[in-house]
Amino acid sequence: MAESVSLVPLFCTQCKAPVPAQAGEIAWVCQQCQQGLLLDEDKGLLPYTLYFHAAIQPGSVGLPYWIASGAVRLNRKIYGFGSSENEAARLWAEPRLFFVPAYTCPLDKMLQIAPRMLLQPPKLQAGPLARFAPVTLSMADIQPLTEFIVMGIEAGRKDKLKELNLSVTLGAPQLWVLPA
Repeated sequence: MAESVSLVPLFCTQCKAPVPAQAGEIAWVCQQCQQGLLLDEDKGLLPYTLYFHAAIQPGSVGLPYWIASGAVRLNRKIYGFGSSENEAARLWAEPRLFFVPAYTCPLDKMLQIAPRMLLQPPKLQAGPLARFAPVTLSMADIQPLTEFIVMGIEAGRKDKLKELNLSVTLGAPQLWVLPA
């Protein structure tokens, strides 16, 4: 027998106004009181701080990103020898900011955007509330995607990669809305 699905209306945790949630969305700002809200699979709707970049133009729609500091540990093996070992060691010697698109984004596009932002991170300056594309990527997906980003960067090096073992340790992610 099939299990029935029931829809549960969402209400702001601060002012109790209805949240106009669409299927697949997981974060909002209350239209009445401007409280940030995040849907947690286990705990339900929670207050959450969203950050808005100061460079978002009035009236435009920003794009949400999960941003987290991450320390990367690599063990690379290549066929022969080359300078990529030193390049990789230099790149990952210090923690980096990972920018993971929190909106619906094809994987190939995400693999263009995320490495570029990691290598040339925008300066994060908080600004006023702005409209933003729906947040559809859960926090649980950040870890595997950051590992995939590192794997993509390392696989793109111009050496003869034989084997790659990596780990990424992430700090607490923040949800930022950046200019599109």
